[in-house]
Amino acid sequence: MSTRREVNLGILSTVAAAAATATTPALAQTPAPIDLPSPDTAGGKPLMLALKGRKTLRDYSDRPLSNQDLSNVLWAAWGVNRPQSDGRTVPRWRDAYLLDVYLVRADGVWLYEPKTHRLLFHMAGDLRGQTTTGQSFVATAPLNLVYAFDTSKMPNATDAEKNATSGATAGVTGQNVYLYCASAGLATVFRESVPAALAKTLQLPAGQIIQFAQTVGYPRV
Repeated sequence: MSTRREVNLGILSTVAAAAATATTPALAQTPAPIDLPSPDTAGGKPLMLALKGRKTLRDYSDRPLSNQDLSNVLWAAWGVNRPQSDGRTVPRWRDAYLLDVYLVRADGVWLYEPKTHRLLFHMAGDLRGQTTTGQSFVATAPLNLVYAFDTSKMPNATDAEKNATSGATAGVTGQNVYLYCASAGLATVFRESVPAALAKTLQLPAGQIIQFAQTVGYPRV
């Protein structure tokens, strides 16, 4: 006949086993890739009107971007516009693509995969506020694009060459986003206000540097 202590231990063991069974699958699951709709490359304003309307805004609605606007923003930033040669909307460096575009959102951090035009889950947590050195609007804006530059693909380059190429690539990418936002009525700001430790915070591979980020969203009305 079991003692009260043995009975209590049995109950605790059963509860612990049930809890482990309930939590283990959730911890093991990784969010599935997000397939984006095809970019709308036929819409928008003429180029000269988009240039005329290009501007920086820092006051954002907290409303998430629609899947179509997100698709268009990412394609403008770093999308494949010549599939036969993997040509992009931004130049490559000596036939190598060095840029990775991370999306820091309320639902975690995602990596944009240009060839398949989808998002790959990178890490959990709302890290939007950690992509800035002090601009408060960043923490509630729906999207922060982080431009990570893989210097490991430039083994013979000097630090000056790495910094120049990184800055030029991010600048072209950022301007593409500005022009799409001007065309579609979105708000954006290209930011140098990124913490020195952001690459470590985002657990990026060795050799990746971050000099710039860009906040995107709908303007607050």
